[in-house]
Amino acid sequence: MSLVPGTDRQSPPPPGVKLTYDDFLLFPDDGLRHELIDGEHYVTPSPSLRHQRISGNIYTAIRTYLREHPIGEIFYAPLDVVLSNVDVVEPDLLYVARERAGEVLTSMHVRGVPNLVVEIGSKSTSRRDDTIKRRLYERSGVDEYWIVDPATDTIRVFRHADDRFAPAIELRRDAGHTLTTPLLPGFTIELTAIFPPDTSA
Repeated sequence: MSLVPGTDRQSPPPPGVKLTYDDFLLFPDDGLRHELIDGEHYVTPSPSLRHQRISGNIYTAIRTYLREHPIGEIFYAPLDVVLSNVDVVEPDLLYVARERAGEVLTSMHVRGVPNLVVEIGSKSTSRRDDTIKRRLYERSGVDEYWIVDPATDTIRVFRHADDRFAPAIELRRDAGHTLTTPLLPGFTIELTAIFPPDTSA
């Protein structure tokens, strides 16, 4: 397989053929993010520095909370999340509650559904994060999904209700909003602490 020119997608397998986790294990270790969604192979370039800073800010805030309230674990990419034999993703961040850890955490990856998934968008991934990935996380039963948009300094929060995601709650840095989640009782972080100044790095 090879990259389709001008996209972050690989050339498709023969019609009707879906790639599986066994195929995923053969992908090159090239520093890029490789994912399978419904058997299709997607490749994403390495993230920008601002993307990394935002990820680090969220991770640090949740990790600090979990040191005081050891109710689960927070992980950051790269870490394979095997949702099915044809769905293998690498979210920017994910949280697994302690009561679910024994079911989904292995020595190498997550095999099952995290409680929280965080995707930080970019020009090449924003549309996918809000369409096929959102639908994948919804049908897989992810409790909460955050779409973080560095271009607008916003976070959209999707929470599972009645077997589907409820309409998104949109939080904005310029409105002084604060992020909380019922998955982490008492956790709070202002969006001004998540989004660093844009230095175009």
